[in-house]
Amino acid sequence: MLETALTRLLALLDLEMIDENVFVGLSPDESVQRVFGGQVLAQALVAAMRATTAEAAAREYDGLFLGVGKPEVFLYGSYYLSGFLNEKPLAALRHDLATLGLARDETRGETEDHIAGVFEVMRYLIAGDDAAVCNLEQQRRFFRGHLQPWIEKLCDAVDTQPRAQLYRALADFTRAFVQVETQGFDLLEQ
Repeated sequence: MLETALTRLLALLDLEMIDENVFVGLSPDESVQRVFGGQVLAQALVAAMRATTAEAAAREYDGLFLGVGKPEVFLYGSYYLSGFLNEKPLAALRHDLATLGLARDETRGETEDHIAGVFEVMRYLIAGDDAAVCNLEQQRRFFRGHLQPWIEKLCDAVDTQPRAQLYRALADFTRAFVQVETQGFDLLEQ
């Protein structure tokens, strides 16, 4: 059943480029389901990925998030929460990670508040095997404390960059995803 649903989802996201920046995709059987915003955003992300190359995506990433000196866009939560890197929000995150029995991979150059690391912790809290740590309450606490307070600011920062194409589509998808998660956690707290 899950495999069938996943296969249908992947089919909906499998777009065909028929002209430069023009794509055609499937829509669900409207007698069963209607097109929804999440599908449109996901298809926009797929279209952005199909409209670029790996090399162009790497150049865009480097230009937005790396660069010499200060990058155009920071990917670290402490920057959006305090205005600086390696500040109190990072210390609080490290404390909470230690409480969860998690620690930074010392072979990685990024600090724990890098967006990829924060989402990886969320993935672990959702799909991990340790029910004492990987449960809905831990997900809610981590999301509320270490992702929700700053992720939309990151997405806004990407949206303001004229050179952002692929990463603007990813920021729009991320914003919508986080809004849905926020609503879900809001319902749990009622």
